[in-house]
Amino acid sequence: MFARYYKQFLILPAALSLLSLLALFVWGLRPGIDLAGGSLLQISYPSGRPAVEAVESAVKPLNLGEMRIQATGDAGYLIRMRDLSVNEKNALEQSLGSLGQMQEDQYTSIGPSIGAEILHKGYLAIGLIVVCIILFIAFAFRHVSEPVASWKYGVIAIVTLVHDILVPAGIFAVLGRFAGAEIDSLFIVALLTILGISINDTIVVFDRIRENLRAGAPRRDRGTFAEIVGLSIRQTLARSINTSLTVVIVLLALFFAGPVATRYFALTLLAGMIAGTYSSMLLAAPLLVLWEKRAARR
Repeated sequence: MFARYYKQFLILPAALSLLSLLALFVWGLRPGIDLAGGSLLQISYPSGRPAVEAVESAVKPLNLGEMRIQATGDAGYLIRMRDLSVNEKNALEQSLGSLGQMQEDQYTSIGPSIGAEILHKGYLAIGLIVVCIILFIAFAFRHVSEPVASWKYGVIAIVTLVHDILVPAGIFAVLGRFAGAEIDSLFIVALLTILGISINDTIVVFDRIRENLRAGAPRRDRGTFAEIVGLSIRQTLARSINTSLTVVIVLLALFFAGPVATRYFALTLLAGMIAGTYSSMLLAAPLLVLWEKRAARR
C-alpha cells in the first residue's frame, strides 16, 4: 500500500505546513513581555471587580501607551503595557486604587534588550540543534549509502522537524489573532522539547529502514526500496503510536487540570507531539522514497 500511495501520504503534512506558513505570514506571532519587553501588572479587587471600561477610563489620562487589560479569576485583571518608570507605576496604582479596594498580586518588568537577548538565544539554540541533528544522522547512517546517501537522511529529518514546529507555531498565530495568545520563553522551551522528542520517531523509522536494507543486501531480497520503507513503517507503527499516546495523555491532563501559566506550554507540546508522530510516517518516509526514485531516474 505504501509503495503505491506514498505521494498521497504527503498531502496532510504539506497542507498543514502551508496553512501554518500562511497564518504566520498574515498574522504572525504575538510576543509576550519576556520576549518583547514591557510590564505585567496583576491586580485584584476583593470587594468586587469594577468593569473593564472603568479600568480603561481610569488609566487613559496617564498616557502610558497601548494597554491590554484581561480579566482573570473572579476579581482580578492582568494589565500588559510598555516598560514603566517608578513614577509611572505609582501613578497607575493610584488610578487603579481609586476604583475600589485593590491589591497588587504580581508585577513584572522586563526591558526590551533583555527580551531581544532571550529571543536571540532561542533562535541560536534551535539552529545549533538542527546542525547537530544533521551531523549525527549523517554519522549514524554512514554505512547506508545505497540507494540513498546517508546525508539525505539528515536533510529529510530536518525538513520533518521544520514541519513539526511549524504546526504549533501556526496554531499560535491563529490563537494570537482570535484569542490574544502570546508566545513567551516557555514557547521557545516547548519548541526545543519538540525538536528533541519528534526526532525520536523519525530516527526509529530510519533505523528500521537501515536494518531492513542490511537484511536484504546485496540482492535486496525484501523488495524494492519503497516496499522496504513501507515494511519498516508497519514494524514501527504500533511502537510510535503507543509511545506518543502516553505523552499526549499527560499533556492533556496538564492542559485541562494544570495551572493557567503552563496551559499554552502544554498546548504547544501537544500540537508538536501529534505532528511529530504522524510526520515520521507521512512525511519523512515518503520524502525518502521520492528522493530515491528521482535519483534512480537520473
